[in-house]
Amino acid sequence: MPALTCPVCGGALHREERILRCGAGHCYDLARQGYVNLLRTNRSKDKRHGDDKRMVAARTAFLDAGYYAPLRDAIAAAAVEYTSGDADVLDAGCGEGYYTAHVLHALQAQRASPSVCGVDISRDALICAHRRAPELTLAVASIAHLPVADASCDLVLNVFAPHDAAEFARALRPKGVLLRVIPLERHLWGLKQAVYDRPYENTVPDPELPGFMLAEQRTLRSTITLRTNADIEALFCMTPYYYKTGARDQAKLHALDTLTTETEFALLIYRKV
Repeated sequence: MPALTCPVCGGALHREERILRCGAGHCYDLARQGYVNLLRTNRSKDKRHGDDKRMVAARTAFLDAGYYAPLRDAIAAAAVEYTSGDADVLDAGCGEGYYTAHVLHALQAQRASPSVCGVDISRDALICAHRRAPELTLAVASIAHLPVADASCDLVLNVFAPHDAAEFARALRPKGVLLRVIPLERHLWGLKQAVYDRPYENTVPDPELPGFMLAEQRTLRSTITLRTNADIEALFCMTPYYYKTGARDQAKLHALDTLTTETEFALLIYRKV
């Protein structure tokens, strides 16, 4: 697997029963829920980082309903196309593991033995990822300080998550591949129309990344219809809009039983240069 490293000294971590230990003696417990906490922080250990249980539950319910299955399949197909089956894969910002697990299983379907590691700052999300695929290696850590050795990965995934081009380049082997997914201008436009008096299009970031060559861009556009209020609420709760929207606008969704909205994704495929 991509070699996990100590967040204190950077040394390689080795497993000893229920702990990971580096050569300098720093130790990290393996939680019974399937992850290790390697987050570099001086804050209280009791402070919750990243997505909370409500957002994780909403995302899990919505994704398991299959609305984003075409994107899931496109990511997995690109992973199979651009790597060998025995690839070392790192999902930087894996969330609850929907895409991570599918990439793992798609590579395994090639009769190969991939190793896949997911990193996220949310413990609640990683607990869910472990349930999806217990064979995943999972670590609480920041994308800005990935707990993997230099040049230890063949493929980095970065799906709807913050990015750090320098860290991704450090983690990837020469000619390694980065698969990044971003929303396009009118992604979830129908949802915005239902919530906001003046909906606005998304600002699409510049796809250029230092240290990488954009090899290909694949665009996925479609329309989905959500047929229960539970699915509508789950979609809204899993987006950043939920925590940025006032109670009056949020209430507009409560009476809706159906909602039709656009989905627009860009799958950006990079080679490390």
